[in-house]
Amino acid sequence: MNDGREVHNGVWDMSQVRLTHIGGPTMLIEVGPWRLLTDPTFDPPGRRYAFALGTSSRKLIGPALSASDLPPIDAVLLSHDQHADNLDDAGRALLPQASVVVTTCSGAIRLRAFASVRGLDPWQRTRLEKPGAPPLDILATPCQHGPPVLHHVSGDVIGFGLTWEGQQHGALWVSGDTVPHRALNALPQHLDVGLAIVHLGGVGFPLTGPLRYTFTAHDAARFLANIRPHTIVPIHVDGWSHFLEAKAVVERTFVHAVPPLTWLTPGVATPLTM
Repeated sequence: MNDGREVHNGVWDMSQVRLTHIGGPTMLIEVGPWRLLTDPTFDPPGRRYAFALGTSSRKLIGPALSASDLPPIDAVLLSHDQHADNLDDAGRALLPQASVVVTTCSGAIRLRAFASVRGLDPWQRTRLEKPGAPPLDILATPCQHGPPVLHHVSGDVIGFGLTWEGQQHGALWVSGDTVPHRALNALPQHLDVGLAIVHLGGVGFPLTGPLRYTFTAHDAARFLANIRPHTIVPIHVDGWSHFLEAKAVVERTFVHAVPPLTWLTPGVATPLTM
């Protein structure tokens, strides 16, 4: 079976991608010779982590793979560094092993000890290159991690649009932690999304009442109906106490969705056509 890593007559097959969901927002993305890791979280479960405004969350489920199980990583796509459910202690310790860390501009300043860090503002692009490999282009997509009035608290966040030669259905998009917002509605003008990896969970905290900090299932269903991706992969659904919408809620909301959701078995590499 073609797992997205085969070479034919010296040319990499880039028409498939292998996705391995490790837990929460952490995904290993393998295409051709490239290995990318999103939002590394590898701490064991049980610990409670403090966030802003006196909020906190407990990690309930450990990673399906340990950091030592990973292949060499070409790039970490870090949507933001300020929250432990997107970058925990073990994930932070992994960053020096990656050739490149791509994150927000403010995050790049905080992580400036890593010489390979690149900071992007929304709609900015960067290119990954290495000898013998087709280049990968990365577009930073805008995120709003909660209500606009709390941006100074929640901080900067970006998503990622990945494009390369050989994609048949469109780009790979990782939403990052976001709620619906006006800037994100411009996504189709910048990116033809084929495979959408969407952060869900409807994140919320008792101290902030009904406010949400990531897509609810309803939010995501409405947004994805407009961009019409070929494949939808939900992540960031369970594993933490502040994820308020479990898998069953997402499934009920998307029961009539076209295309249907593609759920990944944690720790298992799943090939998908690009």
